[in-house]
Amino acid sequence: MSAHHDHRASTALPLINSGSGSGERAAASGPPLRSKLAAALAVLACAACCALPLLIGAGLLTGAGAALAEQALLAIAGVLIAVAAAMWWLYRRASRRRAVAAGSCGCGGGCGC
Repeated sequence: MSAHHDHRASTALPLINSGSGSGERAAASGPPLRSKLAAALAVLACAACCALPLLIGAGLLTGAGAALAEQALLAIAGVLIAVAAAMWWLYRRASRRRAVAAGSCGCGGGCGC
């Protein structure tokens, strides 16, 4: 017999008690996962754009194809960064509204403003 430990339980975010009886995941100080994913895809598009000279040198891509791919990848990266920023902004806006509705000032400092 082997001792098998379930590691999923140890990696879960702690639950906080919001006073209403329903447990919510602790709010991270960073952006939400969907925003991080969009930003990671933008970085991947930028990395692919930087790899274009290597593809030309390897003979896998022509100069005209690389020019077209470069423009497309830069446009995709720009759109993904804008989407990530918009999702982060909407998340912050919604979390501040929830904090104000719960009776907090939303600044996180406990200032009582």
